[in-house]
Amino acid sequence: MTSNAPFTAAEYDRRLSLARAAMRAAGLDAIFVTDPSNQAWLTGYDGWSFYVHQGVIVMPEGAPIWWGRHMDMMGGRRTCWMDHGNILGYRDHYVQSTEIHPMQDLASVLKSRGLGHATIGVEMENYYYSAKAHEVLSAELPDARLQDATALVNWQRLIKSDAELAFIRKAAHISEKVMQVALDRAAPGVRKNDLVADIMHAGITGVGDDWGDYPAIVPLTPSGLDATAAHLTWNGDKMRAGEATFFELSGCYRRYHAPLCRTIYLGTPLDEMRRAEAAQLEGIAAGLDAARAGNRTCDIANAFMAVMAKHGIERSGRMGYPIGLSYPPDWGERTASIRTEDQTELRAGMVFHFMPALWMDSWGLETTETILIRDSGAAEPLSNVDRKLFAKG
Repeated sequence: MTSNAPFTAAEYDRRLSLARAAMRAAGLDAIFVTDPSNQAWLTGYDGWSFYVHQGVIVMPEGAPIWWGRHMDMMGGRRTCWMDHGNILGYRDHYVQSTEIHPMQDLASVLKSRGLGHATIGVEMENYYYSAKAHEVLSAELPDARLQDATALVNWQRLIKSDAELAFIRKAAHISEKVMQVALDRAAPGVRKNDLVADIMHAGITGVGDDWGDYPAIVPLTPSGLDATAAHLTWNGDKMRAGEATFFELSGCYRRYHAPLCRTIYLGTPLDEMRRAEAAQLEGIAAGLDAARAGNRTCDIANAFMAVMAKHGIERSGRMGYPIGLSYPPDWGERTASIRTEDQTELRAGMVFHFMPALWMDSWGLETTETILIRDSGAAEPLSNVDRKLFAKG
């Protein structure tokens, strides 16, 4: 085990056992995993190389195989827990070529492992596995069956180990610091890009010896009418009095996240915002109380929505998702959802970003928490920042 791997051999064995049980249940002889979060979860691989084709092969026995670009194979040797013989690289003339494709090399690797006639799971609904990749791999493996195994590994990540929870708690402390910097330095006349520079500096600096990694989503910091949209970033405009800004941020430690959102109004908040704040906070408290082992994700959503209905506020859509280890462009795990139709049972060790934000016609109000489902009792918010609409005027 290389000293650079973030977890113990026992932890990786636990993860492989979960993945292999899911493979057997799906009738798969092997899986080829392209999601960089799943790659890291299975092998420890950590590098900014997901813009080229790479992935992890898991078979019923033995250590997994990390496969990618030759120059990134060296990064695999530095970060993966497996022996160097399980870390393979294809030559650079495959990269962005119109004549040959990396999946041709992958097909050769799979055939050499006796998988030329196998049923192989691939992540078809994934950012990193292109239509071209699937077309070429299918053509190169005419006797194999490629079966959709989207999120097969993701679902095994849903319940966090104690070691993972320790990393998420470190990320949550960094989130507290990052959010406090955002709230302290927000003021009329401050350029948004300068504020974001301070936010990112705080996040990368980390807390004490817990250094900060880059988050899977950049700081989302829209103001005024821009805050009526969910996913705008920043510009060079100056912040203005009479506007609300929400901050959707996350600390990150060793690729583990703990997202946190708060909203600040520069001036005296509108009465309608204060009424919405009161309803939102009441709804969050109800949602946290419903977030108990044995309940379902829809119970959290329904508890929140019942409070919104009581206050006459219309709200629809998803209100949260599982989080943990992630790479760009998303810190969610893309499995369960906190929404009224999702029936996923809550179990101790699950971690969600509970984000019942409100986006209205002329302002937005984001107040959210990263929460841990406990053995008993209501969920535990992992960050400690006042839950309210902040005002500075």
